[in-house]
Amino acid sequence: MEQIKITLKDGSEKVCKKGITVIEIAKEISGRLAKEAVAGEVDGKTVDLTYSIMKDSQVNILKFDDEKGKEVFRHTSSHILAQAVKRLFPNTKLAIGPAIENGFYYDFDSDHRFTESDLEKIEKEMKKIVSENLELERFELPRDEAIKYMKEREENYKVELIEDLPEDAVISFYKQGDFVDLCAGPHLISTKPVKAIKLLSVAGAYWRGDEKREMLQRIYGTSFPKQKLLEEYIHRLEEAKKRDHRKIGKELKLFTILEEGPGFPFFLPKGTQLKNTLMEYWREVHRKWGYVEVETPIILNRKLWETSGHWYHYKENMYTVKIDEEDYAIKPMNCPGGMLVYKTDMHSYRDFPIRMGEVGRVHRHELSGALHGLMRVRAFTQDDAHIFMLPEQIKDEIKGVAKLIDEVYTRFGFKYKVELSTRPEDSMGSDEEWEMAESALKAALEELGLEYKLNEGDGAFYGPKIDFHLEDCIGRTWQCGTIQLDFQLPQRFDLTYIGKDGEKHRPVVIHRVAFGSIERFIGILIEHFAGKFPTWLAPVQVKVLPIADKFMDYAQKIVEMMKEKGIRVEIDDRNEKIGYKIREAQLEKVPYMIIIGEKEQTSNTISVRSRDEGELGSQEIQSFIKRVEDEIKNRKL
Repeated sequence: MEQIKITLKDGSEKVCKKGITVIEIAKEISGRLAKEAVAGEVDGKTVDLTYSIMKDSQVNILKFDDEKGKEVFRHTSSHILAQAVKRLFPNTKLAIGPAIENGFYYDFDSDHRFTESDLEKIEKEMKKIVSENLELERFELPRDEAIKYMKEREENYKVELIEDLPEDAVISFYKQGDFVDLCAGPHLISTKPVKAIKLLSVAGAYWRGDEKREMLQRIYGTSFPKQKLLEEYIHRLEEAKKRDHRKIGKELKLFTILEEGPGFPFFLPKGTQLKNTLMEYWREVHRKWGYVEVETPIILNRKLWETSGHWYHYKENMYTVKIDEEDYAIKPMNCPGGMLVYKTDMHSYRDFPIRMGEVGRVHRHELSGALHGLMRVRAFTQDDAHIFMLPEQIKDEIKGVAKLIDEVYTRFGFKYKVELSTRPEDSMGSDEEWEMAESALKAALEELGLEYKLNEGDGAFYGPKIDFHLEDCIGRTWQCGTIQLDFQLPQRFDLTYIGKDGEKHRPVVIHRVAFGSIERFIGILIEHFAGKFPTWLAPVQVKVLPIADKFMDYAQKIVEMMKEKGIRVEIDDRNEKIGYKIREAQLEKVPYMIIIGEKEQTSNTISVRSRDEGELGSQEIQSFIKRVEDEIKNRKL
């Protein structure tokens, strides 16, 4: 019997029979591992547990805890959803059903309009399919036979997908009971492990994301191997609903989006104060780290965008306009303008690194269906910076940016994860340049001791990038900070400097953002803090509440004392009962309330109530002012 060598994730090796399956390896390791296994990884490729290994290979057994394991688990769940829908609504046509972050969806073409009550019926049928413990069997057909097979089943969307594949392609399908779906896989061995299922919502979705094509119905769901995990996730969803930045933003009068400008947010006075406070902090941090600030125009001509490559690679996302019979575009990014700023002067190697920041207004044409509060907008403020440097400075500058971003996120109490994204298919530049760029980013991350996930093929078209994913207080992640190394734009814009040898050379550029979109970052902060911003960030830091009109002069005196110290303070001078005023201030989530009555006026003190700590009792005015000043100065959480 021919044997092969299997190298496991921990580096240990096993000698096995040729043709051994992934699940058989899992069983040899331990019964528990075999029970928890959902898929395998063979030489970096995710495969079914029934996959036979025919040569020496590196093998990893994937469980639900692994990201790739979750993807397989939820992809199978989407097939169970499709099977349930076909059982209940047989005339439904199938489109696509991938796993997504935290769940899955499936797109259907049906004359029946799915409702909330339908979701309950479908969910019940899905649980029945799980209990039937249907095996998922993979089979393959040549392209022509696959097309014929799907035409016989009257699945026109599947036929279209197959017709887009090469003529010599072998097409794979997965069968479970009487249900068959076109799919590359991999999948679970059977439907049985999907113990906990919840269908969440129905939405419209264009076929293949094309607004000119058919509108389909997309059913979203999530699934877990244990009911307890599902319950914890549903609790997080409910918490997220309470923290929805659109709801809180409206209640706190921070921002609004009007029908006159879908995707173009209006910041109200308190939201503008919040945004300005963030920008004051941004400028302070960047001065400390040696950045200068510039400002570039919002509209620039076509020639610029052709030079940068955006006209050819990004035009569908850009707003264009004609001025004096010439094509112009509203900038979707600040980068090209930054290149022009660099070119306004001659540079020597002694000038480097040049760290140039810009808080620039950018506009991108997003589809109306993708717009979401402040999280996905058409106009936003990008806190860009461009660092021009010598090749030998790359690693240190990347490390410096990573430290700056760490300082910023730590300030808001965020933990984060790091991803390194490499060369995409649609890219500019040579293999050598990309290899050099990717190696420099890897080396910087490794020297900093930062763990990172490799994200193959997801870089920008002009260079690889490092993305920082924030984790908020309820465990959701948000991609914000980015570091992109760029060898392309310096060439396209013919950027040069005079080197030690007196000759012209090409600088290297780092593009980076810390907040990302300021608007989106504010949305994340609203949800992270549930509107209860720390004192330094709160639009209104103190609310003074006089019990009656006769204490108004004393209350006004306290307001003026705080304003002199730069504290953002308001007075509630309405003719309302004190209980009502306190409730209103609590709903506004103001960090501190000061109640003024006879006792306080007589003793020249104040009665303080904290949003987070409750009653703090009677205090000296100056003592309280110092406390607030300390929280503001040190930006305490």
